[in-house]
Amino acid sequence: MEEDLDLVFAALADSTRRAILARLAEGEATVSQLAEPFAMSQQAVSKHLKVLERAHLISRTKDAQSRPCRLDADQLEDAVGWIERHRKIWADRHDRLADHLAALPEETS
Repeated sequence: MEEDLDLVFAALADSTRRAILARLAEGEATVSQLAEPFAMSQQAVSKHLKVLERAHLISRTKDAQSRPCRLDADQLEDAVGWIERHRKIWADRHDRLADHLAALPEETS
C-alpha cells in the first residue's frame, strides 16, 4: 500500500501528468490526443503515460491500433483517503493546542 501511494504521489508531482489526468477525467483518449495541448513529442507524453500506468492511475485498452488511455480513479481514491486521515490528525492536534492555549492564564504586564 505504501509503495503504491509513493508511486501515486510521485506521478501527481508533475503538472503535465496532472493535466493528462484532468483530460482523461473527461473520457478516454489516444496518445496523440493527449499530446495535442503540450509543446512536446508523443514520445515524451508516452513517458509520462508510463509513469501514470506504473502508479495504476491510467490503463490502456488493447485496441489494435490506437490503444486509448483511460483514467483509473481507484488509486486516486486511496490517496485522497490517506490525505484525509492525515488532515484529520493535524486538525485534531490543532484543536487540542487551541484548547490548551485558551485555558492558559493570561499574562499581565
